[in-house]
Amino acid sequence: MKLFSTTTPLAKLLITISLSIASGLFSYNAYALNDIVKLDRIVAIVDKDAITEQELVNKVLSVSSQLQKKGAQLPPERVLQKQILERLIVDSIQLQLAKENGIKVNDTQLDKTIVRIADQNQLSLEAFKAALENDGIAYHQFREDMRDEITIARLKESKVNRVVNVSEGEVDNYLTTQENSAGGQLEEFELAHILIRTPEESTPDDLEKARVKVEEVLNLLNKKEPFEQVSASFSDAQNALEGGNMGWRNSSQIPPAFLNLLKDLTVGEISKPIRSPIGFHIVKIIDKRSADSTLIVEQTNTRHILIKLNEVVSEQEAKQKMDALKERLDNGEDFAELARQYSEDGSANEGGTLGWVNPGDTVSEFEKAMNNLAPEEISEPTRTPFGWHIIQVMERRKQDMTDQAARIKARRDIHVRKTEEAYEDWLHEIRDRAFVELRLEDNF
Repeated sequence: MKLFSTTTPLAKLLITISLSIASGLFSYNAYALNDIVKLDRIVAIVDKDAITEQELVNKVLSVSSQLQKKGAQLPPERVLQKQILERLIVDSIQLQLAKENGIKVNDTQLDKTIVRIADQNQLSLEAFKAALENDGIAYHQFREDMRDEITIARLKESKVNRVVNVSEGEVDNYLTTQENSAGGQLEEFELAHILIRTPEESTPDDLEKARVKVEEVLNLLNKKEPFEQVSASFSDAQNALEGGNMGWRNSSQIPPAFLNLLKDLTVGEISKPIRSPIGFHIVKIIDKRSADSTLIVEQTNTRHILIKLNEVVSEQEAKQKMDALKERLDNGEDFAELARQYSEDGSANEGGTLGWVNPGDTVSEFEKAMNNLAPEEISEPTRTPFGWHIIQVMERRKQDMTDQAARIKARRDIHVRKTEEAYEDWLHEIRDRAFVELRLEDNF
């Protein structure tokens, strides 16, 4: 049964109002939908993730601002967008892998890292936030970007760093090469490079495309185009937007095939293309210098007594126990004997003796207290992450650690170089394996 006729004036009025409201809602929703589509338009699908236009725009603005402050010449806008989108894609792949592997950075860990960064810049946290805002960087965005950086670093550590090994033979070969070089003089190079990547299993067509791109890069460089701009426009390396700058590298950090070419180049010169398993490299020597390989360190012969904290021994009880031991030492009791009786360190059986300690061998709190002592002086109770210590310095000496340091440094530098090479290979592999659908080319 009809409650009222649709032909009555009231019915017509209600229908008119309803249609007007519906029309208004439709118009509003249409505009809102258009705004949402514009804001969240997807420019790339990466496996289970998506990159939106707004993410890309924000990153382009951020990177452009940072490059301009460094005085770098920006590549064409379209090229910059493409480079940054590729970086976002590779980051997305890594972050998804990290999630699959249970790698996460909680808020507490993140906050500690940011506080440490602020401290390194000699700023309070509030002053650091203000500095970011002055640079046009929103703190919340910096915080999340930092979370992503730490996450990716941990993924790299688990997937690449830990599986790279340096053999004793590699260290021996490097040191022998240095000894046989001119006067045994070590050299360091400040380098920048451009990478033209080729697929893992390159076809003749792939190599021809890479060759054409290399020729285009060399042609621009021969015309004195800035290396940094050419790198930002053409390089497939992760540091392309930083002008390809690799910083200072010593000989052990440079692949032998590169090193042989670089030694014959002068500062400012650019190498001919160098082929590697991942593509073609064009390297520029920004600067070079001789490296002093001599290392003299001050060693400290020290001993200590340690009282640890646990569920049974509280902070206050441990401190009271150490105060009592310090009083007994001040009254002339034997340090070694008290260490054997009371110290909870593995050195107790040796009277607390740690032997000759190099700078950096102990935690900072211990080292600081130890460095403030004169020979035979005994410290006040000192707190470290391990518990409460009483420290005595027996004597100090200067020691030539050149031979030991050379091996340690060579091993570390070779590991860094091999890790970087392995990381580039791994990124290439996971990028090729990922499903990536680009939607940037149209309507951007």
